[in-house]
Amino acid sequence: MKAVQFHDYGGPEVLRYEDAPQPEPGAGEVLVRVHAAGVNPLDWKIRAGYLKAMRPYTLPLILGWDLSGVVESNGPGATRFAPGDAVYSRPDIGRPGAYAEYISVREEELALKPKSLDHVHAAAVPLTALTAWQALFDTGGLSKGQTVLIHAAAGGVGSFAVQFAKWKGARVIGTASARNLEFLKSLGCDQVIDYQTTPFEDVVHDVDVVLDTMAGETRQRSWQTIKRAGVSPLRANDKSEGGILVSTLGPPPAQEDAGAHGVRSAVFWVRADAAQLSEIAALIDSGQVKVHVEAVFPLAQAARAHELSATEHVRGKIVLQVIPGS
Repeated sequence: MKAVQFHDYGGPEVLRYEDAPQPEPGAGEVLVRVHAAGVNPLDWKIRAGYLKAMRPYTLPLILGWDLSGVVESNGPGATRFAPGDAVYSRPDIGRPGAYAEYISVREEELALKPKSLDHVHAAAVPLTALTAWQALFDTGGLSKGQTVLIHAAAGGVGSFAVQFAKWKGARVIGTASARNLEFLKSLGCDQVIDYQTTPFEDVVHDVDVVLDTMAGETRQRSWQTIKRAGVSPLRANDKSEGGILVSTLGPPPAQEDAGAHGVRSAVFWVRADAAQLSEIAALIDSGQVKVHVEAVFPLAQAARAHELSATEHVRGKIVLQVIPGS
């Protein structure tokens, strides 16, 4: 099969479009004919070697852990899907990825793709949507009536987080550059902040959840925006834990930083979850969640996709089209 892989860590130029062995599905696995693969910052960070100390890979490595495609065949014991089923997935990042014509995926990592989406748009969903979902709800505990501050709200994770939070009934504040403010309003943001002209910490206070996709000085400035622990002014016996900062990248937030501000913090690594992907597909098919794709490249031009992703100024997602017209 054709695939994009790299044999040595380095810049986009190390990516090679070449022949690679077609995988065989093992027990409980499904062979998927990939129609499109999403591109995420994780991909170029692994390619550049930033994560090799934490997660060493055997090279050459096929990147890409967002995919949409069609079931080709089942391995022994795999019974949930039939050949011809249109599926999407965030597969195990410890295994070869989806920048390829075929990928073998554990069946518990697969869900039927949203019926209303073509493969290109479906491939833009799994990793970033699961990250937003798990950060907001599983880790942050966001609920109806609460307020959330979402940094880089126009990006892949942020654009899903805005929509999920609105669906849940939360008040949503998003930061972005000026060119993306109207885009955020169209997604449902209640308050938008141009981070280039307005220090968000000057205008945002007492939020229940901060979704930190930036780390660095953005994280440090976020502490003062979070609701502090203490006694509720409305219910004298109700002692609040305080709000929480949930980080999707970088080193874990220092607990002493959170404690000094009377708040909580958490960091997590997104996990594959087919049940959540099915729920997200239902929201997309009902029209409650939109998918935005900024750019589409053919598989052979993966290096160009990485260059664009590394600018970290992408609205929504970048997708590699493996089968033209998907």
